[in-house]
Amino acid sequence: MNFSFDAYVTAALFDGSGNAGFALGDGTVRFAEGPTVEAHDGASLAAAVQPGGSGLVSGGDDGRLVWARPDGSTEVLAELKGKWIETVATSRESGLIAFGAGRELHVRDAKDAGFQRTFAHEKTVAHAAFDPKGRRLAVASYGGAFLWYARIADQKPVTLKWAGSHVAVIWSPDGKFLISAMQENQLHGWRVADEKNMRMGGYPAKPRSLAFLSKGSLLATSGANGVVIWPFSGPAGPMGKEAAEVGYDESTTVTQVAAAPATSWLAAGTEDGRVWACDLTGQKLIPLKAEKGVQITALAITPDGKRVAWGDEDGNAGVAEVAG
Repeated sequence: MNFSFDAYVTAALFDGSGNAGFALGDGTVRFAEGPTVEAHDGASLAAAVQPGGSGLVSGGDDGRLVWARPDGSTEVLAELKGKWIETVATSRESGLIAFGAGRELHVRDAKDAGFQRTFAHEKTVAHAAFDPKGRRLAVASYGGAFLWYARIADQKPVTLKWAGSHVAVIWSPDGKFLISAMQENQLHGWRVADEKNMRMGGYPAKPRSLAFLSKGSLLATSGANGVVIWPFSGPAGPMGKEAAEVGYDESTTVTQVAAAPATSWLAAGTEDGRVWACDLTGQKLIPLKAEKGVQITALAITPDGKRVAWGDEDGNAGVAEVAG
């Protein structure tokens, strides 16, 4: 199933029913099995699956946070005049939605329209992620990562310091580790309990896309000629261990990764427009989009690892079955 949307694909996601949705640079959200939803007067800059699993929550450069539903309807969840919403995170476990605009991180409750929290930072909020229980938020910003309890109004964050600009964060599925992608060609990690630092370097390009798989024992990242795989078994995580690389191809760079967390399946999208999937137990690459094109900008895989959705910077997109 292939699509041509003629707009930059900001996000490709599978909602709770397995319907693929695409948030686009023209402000629309398109569903593979459903209508085109007019979400923003401008571009969609970030999106996540609605906590209840129905449709997508999209943040735009019009300052609106919009729930785009598969039936074509929309609901404006928040509006911040003159702001750009550049990161959106949701939690099925807690029902919370977090979104970043400028130096502030805002939190809403999908089931309580009156619930609002705002957490201020000294520098721009680059990215946010919920912990596995949906109770705590990590924010990537300049100087490190900042941890907040999502429902508590008055608090000071725990600051995991590391010099430089942090642009993306991900929690390990057990909540013990936090990993950050940096503006430089490296990752940085912390063991949350004691704030132990973990340097994870050696990348030829910027590792922007991160995904845990194999029940949290492995971390897959972009930023190299293949998918970089870090081992996370044991109390020390990747410390003292070497990373592996899957699907090495010196002619291109992996720009997007997606993983089915409970399985050993992952998918990768490349700078030259190709998409493949792989079961790490066998390491056989399965081409899903073999023809070359422009950079893959969005990628998703279903929890069972059987379907992959992708999109590129020119608005081409697709959904494929993984036959392995």
